[in-house]
Amino acid sequence: MRSMRGTRRLTALALCGAAVTAALAAPSAQAAPERRGERGWTLTATGSDARFRGLAAVGRDSAWVAGSGGTVLRTVDGGRHWGDVSPPGAAGLELRDIEAFDRRRAVALAIGEGEASRVFRTEDGGTTWTESFRNDDARAFYDCLTFFDSRHGLAMSDPVDGRFRILSTSDGGRNWRVLPDAGMPAAQPGEAGFAASGQCLVSSGAEDVWLATGGSATARVLHSRDRGLTWTEATSPIPAGDPARGVFGLAFRDRTHGIAVGGDYRADQPSPDAASVTRDGGRSWRSAATPPPAYRSGVAWLPHSARSALAVGPTGTDLTRDGGRTWRTVDTGSYDTVDCAPDGGCWASGEKGRVARLR
Repeated sequence: MRSMRGTRRLTALALCGAAVTAALAAPSAQAAPERRGERGWTLTATGSDARFRGLAAVGRDSAWVAGSGGTVLRTVDGGRHWGDVSPPGAAGLELRDIEAFDRRRAVALAIGEGEASRVFRTEDGGTTWTESFRNDDARAFYDCLTFFDSRHGLAMSDPVDGRFRILSTSDGGRNWRVLPDAGMPAAQPGEAGFAASGQCLVSSGAEDVWLATGGSATARVLHSRDRGLTWTEATSPIPAGDPARGVFGLAFRDRTHGIAVGGDYRADQPSPDAASVTRDGGRSWRSAATPPPAYRSGVAWLPHSARSALAVGPTGTDLTRDGGRTWRTVDTGSYDTVDCAPDGGCWASGEKGRVARLR
């Protein structure tokens, strides 16, 4: 029988998820969401002008962001103060993804061709960093990384020799190895991942991982049930057919229910059908009945909610309360990515040093 303490904790978590949804759905979130004291996103003073496409929410008080100029910032007081904990010598790199296990341990990914793709790891809150991987293949370009737990993780590269390349670690990012590609479907001409929000490779549970693509005739979502050894493919209804179009971000709340967002990242181009949903683990995808009105690069399920999620992009934030079927814009600020922690802490980050916390 579940203990009374456990019952109270589950009830509190459920109420937390409902409160997060209500905060964004409230009229004040639409009217003036960025003013301190109001519901919705509240901008924090980062003191940086970097573009933060990498974000890891640890909790309501703690988060990491990674971005341009090799910049990594960390807060442990809800965004009142941000510490610059950037890896030494990384100023010329583009950090596009960061995964944090807690306030002290994090793994960050730098993107780019050849040696520009690197992985850094810290165990002391960013005081010191270790470069644990440097790509030595000029054909590879790493885009995203994800962790199943504090030891097992993957990173993905755009296709090499006609197949997406997968990098694996089993010791928390200290060491990495390229997985065999025999179980990876062939890539389409021009197909690649988008290093736009750290969400082109996401995982749920101990072994399931999904990879988002674009840039080719059709956008696809690839799924592995064995930590990247073998993959199946599914077509997404999010439009592709151009190097600027496809699936940019994924979020799965469990092994079955997922949301994909994307579109065309060019500001002067429309993005119809910018969101789709799956209820069978990614075997099939259906367009949102009422999608976000524009390109979206990041998406996150609200903690302890079976039906509510956020999608963000340069023109705003959208909220769904029905599992991704319909979306409503609740904020017009520019963000590239969004992440939520189990305790209900949600964060968003983007251009010009913008990092916001959901109040």
